[in-house]
Amino acid sequence: MQKKLIPDAILVSDYINGSEKSLEILIKRHKSRIFSFIYSKVYDKDISEDIFQDTFIKVIRTLKKGTYNEEGKFLPWVMRIAHNLVIDHFRKSNRMPKFRNTDEFDIFSVLGDSGDNKEDLLIKEQIYEDIRTLVDKLPNDQREVLIMRMYRDMSFKEISENTGVSINTALGRMRYALINLRKIIEQNNIILVS
Repeated sequence: MQKKLIPDAILVSDYINGSEKSLEILIKRHKSRIFSFIYSKVYDKDISEDIFQDTFIKVIRTLKKGTYNEEGKFLPWVMRIAHNLVIDHFRKSNRMPKFRNTDEFDIFSVLGDSGDNKEDLLIKEQIYEDIRTLVDKLPNDQREVLIMRMYRDMSFKEISENTGVSINTALGRMRYALINLRKIIEQNNIILVS
């Protein structure tokens, strides 16, 4: 005899109406996916377990308060809560990178090296691609100087000679490129974690 899968929406409704067993089923059903998501961000089993527990404490409180808006999207809702708690974790532990507006700034220094397995390499590749997309949003003169400095490892003297501007102008363009890049990152709520 095959066990019938009870939809999340019914389990949520049953839990709200007093069935603790329904919540247990929901947690077991989605634990692996939610925990894996959290772990992929923090790379620490104990912290992941804490955030996972905090996620379901928030879920329980919201369900008990009656403020959960049922749209048949229980898992995406829980994943959003987990994502927000991961962000909170980084904010509290001051592990969110701080951008310095200096000539020696290296945007790749905030990425960290978390190992060389295939998943890490894919993630790093995606981050590099995202950064390239952000750099493309800069004004042409700032983008040109940033690419020469960061990607081609050129000195400001070389940049000055190649662009036909003074060293001070090249430095100024680099400074504004970094300021504007930070604004773009903040406006788009992008979080670069190591």
